[in-house]
Amino acid sequence: MIEYFIAKRYVRSKHKINFITVISIISFLGVMIGVAALIVIISVFNGFSGIVKSNMIELDPHIQVMVTSKEGYKQTDSLNLFISKLDGIASYSPYVEGKIILMKGEGYKIIALKGIIEKQDGKDWGIKDKIYGGEYNLLEEHPSGLDKIYLSFPISNELSVYLEDTLFVTSVNNVTEYVNTMNVPPTRRFIIDGLFKTAGKDFDYLYAFTTLKGAQRVFEMKKNISGFEIRLNDIDDSENIKKIISEKYSENFSVNTWYDLHKDFYDIMLIERWSAFIILSLIIAVACFNILASLAMSVIEKKKDIAVLKSMGASDRSILKIFMFEGILIGVIGTIVGIIVGVLLCFLQTNYKLFPLDQTKYIIDAIPVDLQVSDILFVAAVSIVLTFLASLYPARRAVKIKPAEAIKWE
Repeated sequence: MIEYFIAKRYVRSKHKINFITVISIISFLGVMIGVAALIVIISVFNGFSGIVKSNMIELDPHIQVMVTSKEGYKQTDSLNLFISKLDGIASYSPYVEGKIILMKGEGYKIIALKGIIEKQDGKDWGIKDKIYGGEYNLLEEHPSGLDKIYLSFPISNELSVYLEDTLFVTSVNNVTEYVNTMNVPPTRRFIIDGLFKTAGKDFDYLYAFTTLKGAQRVFEMKKNISGFEIRLNDIDDSENIKKIISEKYSENFSVNTWYDLHKDFYDIMLIERWSAFIILSLIIAVACFNILASLAMSVIEKKKDIAVLKSMGASDRSILKIFMFEGILIGVIGTIVGIIVGVLLCFLQTNYKLFPLDQTKYIIDAIPVDLQVSDILFVAAVSIVLTFLASLYPARRAVKIKPAEAIKWE
């Protein structure tokens, strides 16, 4: 293609350094740095998101169905049967949850107590493999006859308690109800049978665990349950299963996916990701503005060439293509080199940990990176589109040059 050949000659034929050449070099570097920075930053966000997501999913169900009214308690048996017939369900179990006050001597802590059954805490999720002290066993009662409770290390440190210590537990709802009637709220004794530690510090400070029956006794729920927690064969089916359950049990139940359980947090991470993308895209935008400026000056410099080409029969479309190709070449080369630099930096970080983290403060030893092909293609597309738009105006100006006026003073 003759237009591409001429455009390539224009890009490569600048032997002497002049103002236009400097701007072209700056444009190339700007596109390269912008693309590389975008790839690295997005990959870092992917890495952090992946770690956060895996930690949360490791502790939370894929879908949680919670009773929201008194009528809902009467429908739990029907819901149990309905869930058992759904396709794609790996496992599901009932749970009981509520706020409690933990008391030991003069110390106390308000947290959520969740009553679960053994199969609910399978190999792939829950606190079963997070136990760092004691024994995890929900099937057998404690020899003392007291209900078992599993605390996190941070909570046990705050209350200065350890394994086999006893705690007094009362429901927050009971406190409100009994104080209004001027009575002393009932408390139950629990014995610490295990201590756990997870990668999610918020989780450690929010939850304690016991048996399903132990939680039912604390919250005076008799044989009622708070709902069901469901694990799926494929987490991507969460929204579909949620929709199926919600269509039949929408009035007395709240159905939430793993994303809904931490929606605010995931939304913040998404906003941060897009904010970083927009800010770093400005680097490419500035580089593209430089391409526009260098092409505009190149058009002025090449007026005589344009006039000669038109005199030889070159069409306006051909002139447009020449200068479009010239600008796009700068952008494409900058984009390709930027991709190579960005991918190389991600590779080095993944394998050689160029930017380590203090493991006494963080749960990982280096900044995580998750390089995805879709992100590379998206960044490249944005860069090429911006370059195309920047090249369009100068190319159109070149088309409007009239041969007679361009060579009048030559």
